[in-house]
Amino acid sequence: MAVTPYPGTRIVLITGTSSGIGLAAAVAAARAGHRVIATMRDTGRAGDLLRAAERADVAERIEVERLDVTDPASVAECLAVVLERHGRLDAVVNNAGAGFVGTVEQTGLEPVRAAMEVNYFGVVEVTRAAMPHLRASGGRVVTVTSVGGVVGQPFNEAYCAAKFAVEGFMESLAPVAATVGVAVTVVEPGAVASEFIGNQGLDVPALVAAAGPYGPALQAYVDRTMKAFGNAQTPEEAAAPIIEVLAAERPPLRVQTSEAARAFAGVKLADLDGSAVQTMTGGWVASAGA
Repeated sequence: MAVTPYPGTRIVLITGTSSGIGLAAAVAAARAGHRVIATMRDTGRAGDLLRAAERADVAERIEVERLDVTDPASVAECLAVVLERHGRLDAVVNNAGAGFVGTVEQTGLEPVRAAMEVNYFGVVEVTRAAMPHLRASGGRVVTVTSVGGVVGQPFNEAYCAAKFAVEGFMESLAPVAATVGVAVTVVEPGAVASEFIGNQGLDVPALVAAAGPYGPALQAYVDRTMKAFGNAQTPEEAAAPIIEVLAAERPPLRVQTSEAARAFAGVKLADLDGSAVQTMTGGWVASAGA
C-alpha cells in the first residue's frame, strides 16, 4: 500500500474508543499527527484512553465526545460539535460494535436485532450522516469489520450476520462514494486479545449448561476459540493497518490485519461451493471423540 503523509492535520472521528482496537486506533492516529475525535457511548469510560494518550504524549490531540451509534440524534449532535469546532471532517473510522455468542433457536430474535442495531445500522447511520462532510473534504470511510464478516462462524450467527451486512454495504457503497471523492475501506481483524470471553462477560459454564442439545458443540467451540485467542493480535497490532489506510494515497477496499486473518479470509474468497469453509468450521464444533 503506497503511503503518503497527509499535508497537515486531519480531523478523524473514531467510534468505540473506550477499549480495544478503538482505543489503540485513537492513540495511534494522534501519534500520526491527526486531530482525533474519540467517541464512545459513555464518556465516563474514557479513563483508559486518556491514560494511554498521556503515556504516548498525544493527549492534546485527542478530544473525547459522546456518540451512541444506535441513536441518530446522538450522531447528529456529535458531528455538529466537530463541524462547529473544526469546520470539517476528513475521516470516519467505524469501530464501535458488540459481540454475541449463541444460536438462534435458543436465543430468539432479540439478540439478532440488537447485534444488527449496533454492528450494522450504527455503521450505516454514522456513515450516512458523515458523507456530506467527507464529500467536502475528499475524505474516507474506514470500517472495522472482522474476518467474521467474511466467514460465518459457529454460535456467532447474529454477529457474523451483522458483519456480513456491513461488508456488503461498504463494498456496494465504495464505487458510488469514489465518484464524489470519498474512499471506502473495510479492515478485517482476526482474533484480538481484548475481545471474545473477556469483553462479552460470558459465564461459559452457565452458557454451556443452558445450551441443551447444543452444549457439546458449544463447549467444543469455546475450547477451540480460547486457544485461538491465546495467539491473538494485540489491539495495537490490529489498529496499525487503520493508520496505514488513513495515510494511503489510494487505500484498498479490503485490508486484513495479520497473515492469519489473510489466510482465514482467503479460504472463503476462493471457496466457490462453500465446502472448504464448512469443513473448517465444522471441525470447531466436533465433540472430542465424535
